[in-house]
Amino acid sequence: SVNIVAFGNERDGFSEDNQQPSLIWTYLGRSALISHIDSSLSASHVGNPVFTEYQACVFGNVKLVVHDCPVWGIFDSDWYTSCRLIGGADIIVIKYSVNDKTSFQELKDSYVPMVKKALNHCSVPVIISAIGARKNGVPCTCPLCTSDRRSCVTTSEGVQLAKELGATYLELHTLNDFYIQKYFGGVLEYFMIQSLNQKSSEKMKKRKKTQKCHRVQPPQLEQPEKMPILKGEASHYNADLHNLLCCCQCTDVAFYPEDLSTAVEAHKVILCSVSQLFMLLFGVKSPSDAHDASIMQLAQSLFVVEVEDPFPLSPRGVQPCVPPVRVVVKDSVFCSCLPDILHFIYSGAFQWERLEEDIKKKLKDPEKTEHVLEKVKCILKTPGKLNTVKDCRSHQIKRLYNTSLRLFFNTPVLADVIFKIQGATVPAHRAVLVARCEVMAAMFNGNYLEANSLLVPVYGVSKDTFLSFLEYLYTDSCCPASILQAMSLLICAEMYQVMRLQHICELYIITQLQSMPSRELASTSLSIVSLLKKAKFHNSDCLSTWLLHFIATNYLIFSQKPEFQELSVEERNFVEMHRWPSNCYLKQLADYRNYIHSQKCHCTVM
Repeated sequence: SVNIVAFGNERDGFSEDNQQPSLIWTYLGRSALISHIDSSLSASHVGNPVFTEYQACVFGNVKLVVHDCPVWGIFDSDWYTSCRLIGGADIIVIKYSVNDKTSFQELKDSYVPMVKKALNHCSVPVIISAIGARKNGVPCTCPLCTSDRRSCVTTSEGVQLAKELGATYLELHTLNDFYIQKYFGGVLEYFMIQSLNQKSSEKMKKRKKTQKCHRVQPPQLEQPEKMPILKGEASHYNADLHNLLCCCQCTDVAFYPEDLSTAVEAHKVILCSVSQLFMLLFGVKSPSDAHDASIMQLAQSLFVVEVEDPFPLSPRGVQPCVPPVRVVVKDSVFCSCLPDILHFIYSGAFQWERLEEDIKKKLKDPEKTEHVLEKVKCILKTPGKLNTVKDCRSHQIKRLYNTSLRLFFNTPVLADVIFKIQGATVPAHRAVLVARCEVMAAMFNGNYLEANSLLVPVYGVSKDTFLSFLEYLYTDSCCPASILQAMSLLICAEMYQVMRLQHICELYIITQLQSMPSRELASTSLSIVSLLKKAKFHNSDCLSTWLLHFIATNYLIFSQKPEFQELSVEERNFVEMHRWPSNCYLKQLADYRNYIHSQKCHCTVM
């Protein structure tokens, strides 16, 4: 149905022709689209003499209800009824006579604000109809004369009123067939069609919403359980090397003052890893390799290496109880600060401010302090470059052994132990091994055969895996080439109890498996169950727990593989309990499919 509410009187209140038909009644009687007008209600409605109600059919079978309110007083006498009429209206028509200026002014000042308030921002189309032919004449200026009421309402005034209401403005000079059917009727019927289309669209949406509410919904797939989070372990690389200096294990060099009263022991490989000067001093590099003559001059002016007769080799190829190389420090002030300087070097050679503070407290002489610090800067500087005080600040002189010790990885330079593995030999340095690995520290310093052997056999791991293990000890980093190599390195790390390396390998395996697409996971020859067995056997609890969750999360893939049968009863129960998707979901999904098939309708999900 379409509801139309018309307000206003199109007749001239001072015209002699008061029998002129109304705009709405004229349209209903003349429009070709209107049929079955209920004329029994064409009189004033019982109980509401201020408006007339018409009912008819439009567009064949659409019910049309019109409330014609010629008197604006309804807003004053019955505000509730007027608001109800406007609230239920699909189209509002406001009429006025162009020859009744007083009524128009009253409409504009008093009733248009009420209409706007009643609409309350509703998107109801409004038609303003200015009816009649304007009667030209000069209005009387007498205040008692009523002839000024005949002043015409101009077109601009009507257009301005339409703008205030956001309405469509029409001028109907007479109520003939052209203005009623073509002009007014065309606009009214356009808004009727728009109203019917909107109601039809809303009805369709409501019907779809109702159908959707009553439709059987597909089961909701819950998210898989969160994998256990494996936390990495912080590096203790510098701390390991600093502890090596404190415990004085595997030392091979001792610094003495000129009176040989005290000794400060250290390790050649550590000193050479941070300074070109020590490389020249201990013969790692020859003077011809030095790119900076000042370094060689400083070495000769600061240190003297005492050459002793070499010890004869034992039948086992070992120099038993080889004493450290003796180095005499010519500069007594520098020698007194040597323990602090070595602590600075072994701690990573980046805490320059702390070194400055320690030397100032010890010497209590600015000139001597500056003298010693200049010597340290010359020892640590890069050949051919000048280190200023600014360059020696913590954030710029940071020299870590994880880059410098790489120079001595898998090289015979300064090596004092050789590992024999799979028919090949791998040179190494006891100082680095003892500092970084507790098992090797016990092996080389205890009552074991390896403590006095130059050649140490290694069993249970491949050469490549052992080289990767040694590379981590020297550089504090590793980069496995595959998941299988990472697992082999994890086993080696567990054998020598290097826990941080074990965690790094666990993280690598987890990261690689997480990034593997489902299609690749289904086709790979890598046995996840075999990885699980190895992780459990070698006490990698974090990795084994994660792998169990990984198998459960990818249940549909792994349950089809033969290796799935190798799981123990306990492992199988865990996987079945935490599997994704769950058995409950699969049962609900099967029931939903059966329902869709029974309804013979298309499933929108599957």
